[in-house]
Amino acid sequence: MSNRAAAQSSKPTTMVAPKSTPPRPTAAVNTGASTKMHKRSRSGCFTCRLRRKKCDEGSPQCKACKHLGLKCEYKRPVWWSNNEQRKAQKETIKNIIKRTKLSEKTSQASATGAESPPGLSHSLPTSATYSDVTARTRAVSVDSQYSLEYDFNQPPVQEPFDLYHPQVFTPQFESHLHYQPYPPTPYEVDIKTERQMYVNDVPTRRDSSISTFSTFQPPPSHDSLPPLPEDAWVQEDIYEAHGHLFSPPEEGLDFNFFDFSHGPPHASHQSVIQVDDCDRPLLDHFIDNVLRLIFPILEVNQHGSARSEVILPALESNKCYLHCCLSIAAIHLKSTQGIQGEQIDSDIMRHRYATISELCEALNRDTDHVQILEATLGMIFFQCSVGRPDDCLPDIPWHQHFQAATSLVRKLELPDAITHVNNSQMHPPFNMTLTSWIDILGATMLGTAPQFANTYRDKHLSASTSGLCELMGCEDRMMYLISEIACLEALKLGNVLDDMQLCEHIKLLGQQMDLTEPPPGAVDLPYSSTGAIRPKQLSRNMTAMFRVAARIWLCSLVPGSSKYDQSMMDLVSRFAGLFEFIPSGPDGFDRSLVWPLLIGGAHSTNSSAFRHVFADRIACLGEQAEFGSFGRMVRLLQEVWRQSDEEGKVGERQNVHWRDVMRQKGWDFLLI
Repeated sequence: MSNRAAAQSSKPTTMVAPKSTPPRPTAAVNTGASTKMHKRSRSGCFTCRLRRKKCDEGSPQCKACKHLGLKCEYKRPVWWSNNEQRKAQKETIKNIIKRTKLSEKTSQASATGAESPPGLSHSLPTSATYSDVTARTRAVSVDSQYSLEYDFNQPPVQEPFDLYHPQVFTPQFESHLHYQPYPPTPYEVDIKTERQMYVNDVPTRRDSSISTFSTFQPPPSHDSLPPLPEDAWVQEDIYEAHGHLFSPPEEGLDFNFFDFSHGPPHASHQSVIQVDDCDRPLLDHFIDNVLRLIFPILEVNQHGSARSEVILPALESNKCYLHCCLSIAAIHLKSTQGIQGEQIDSDIMRHRYATISELCEALNRDTDHVQILEATLGMIFFQCSVGRPDDCLPDIPWHQHFQAATSLVRKLELPDAITHVNNSQMHPPFNMTLTSWIDILGATMLGTAPQFANTYRDKHLSASTSGLCELMGCEDRMMYLISEIACLEALKLGNVLDDMQLCEHIKLLGQQMDLTEPPPGAVDLPYSSTGAIRPKQLSRNMTAMFRVAARIWLCSLVPGSSKYDQSMMDLVSRFAGLFEFIPSGPDGFDRSLVWPLLIGGAHSTNSSAFRHVFADRIACLGEQAEFGSFGRMVRLLQEVWRQSDEEGKVGERQNVHWRDVMRQKGWDFLLI
């Protein structure tokens, strides 16, 4: 046994590992072989480090971040040192990667679909994609007429319609011949497009435009009928033809009513307004916050026309007009947001001075009369929408600007142009309509006759329109009569008429106003059954307020009249009762009734219902009651009431005229 053991021990020992046993990782160490260890990079971007992915450290972006649309950050971000923020950032990155992958799949699918035949893109699901067994046994598709097995003489096989199956498509009824006589309802869509340009991640330029897409198309012509002109197929035809479906019926509107100075209305226009970077916030503020305050009635009658046909084209092509709007934006910004300081005042005065300088240069050149008139009217009228009554910055009075505007109007022969507008086929010039509104109501501020009173008299006699109702809400013939009352007051102040002649003219004008009275029930709530504003009804209601205010003003011209007369108090009470037919609040139209509110309020007594209703309307307006012509009118009425009430306490009932209070305070307001 010892010899065998000795023999076995003399043989070399060999260790054989089993085939199923894997090699141990320590074998290489035992054999002395070197292992190549991976060294983690510390200079990769933090996005890849958060994702635990290898970063190629590319500049300015690594390939991984650039491919996945991620933000490549080499500088230590804020979220890196907070675990919660790191988790949130990781989820954000995951969502971005998902969207990127999904967009890649979508683009690949669209590229593949573009190469397929057009007929296949609208076909029903085939047996390859439809899981239901009934789809595999259906007849040959009617859409595929190239199949050799298709029998054109057989009737089409209709499959059973499964209401609850998610892959059953809605039948396209408009493609069937049976439904051709019933076209889809026309519609109109306004799409706002905004573009922002960035330079080194800094916003430098912003463009905004509104495009209108309409499906109002003329009906197809027929051989046996005369062709229908496209202008005759407008939106109001639909409402007139189906008036029984709408309660109450509303008259159709002419969407191309005015003759705009920048050409006929167009569906879409990309406005490019050149402005310095420092003035870009002012321009954005004007477009977003001020523009909607300027022509609220025009916006109701012709949605979007004030923006796309009046203001944006002028901002784009009229540098003087642009400076005027930037100054107005700075005034509105200062008053609404309470900004104080030299910077905002400097912006106001800088653009105001630039506007005046451009106007003077253009007047000296005697060119660009239309653009000068636009800017001048803007300087006059836009002030009525912004600013507080206590603004103390120096400015040129509105009536001095209006003198330049009237000379330009005569040079452009706009009074003759508007005189010839005597039917519905002719469009009044927009600039002349705005001039007429300022002229008529501005004359009442000064106690003078309107500059174009003869033109308004001719328009009244011919019963033709000037566009005042469509632009501002009051019917044209009522505005013509207000012009006549202004002329009569100017004659009274000039001592041209004696008392008998004055009373005779007052009687005649009162009879003319009787002819404008609407039938009973004409004044009604301006809302439709859907809650939308009815423009025509709103104009009737606003005209009613202007009419009563004009009667109050006309009665005040009677020698010896007083606001304490019973007839005057009845008129003021009637005026207060019309408030319920005018929408109130920030989206209402009280700010478009400054002149009638001034006349009615100035002749109200301390116990009048007008003052209580007026206080409620001011509360509904909120802070907007403090700005523009409305805020100035409120301030003026408060001072008139203070003085008249103080005199009433001591037993003296004297009329305190609002125009005298303005002179005492040095106020030169245009309250329209």
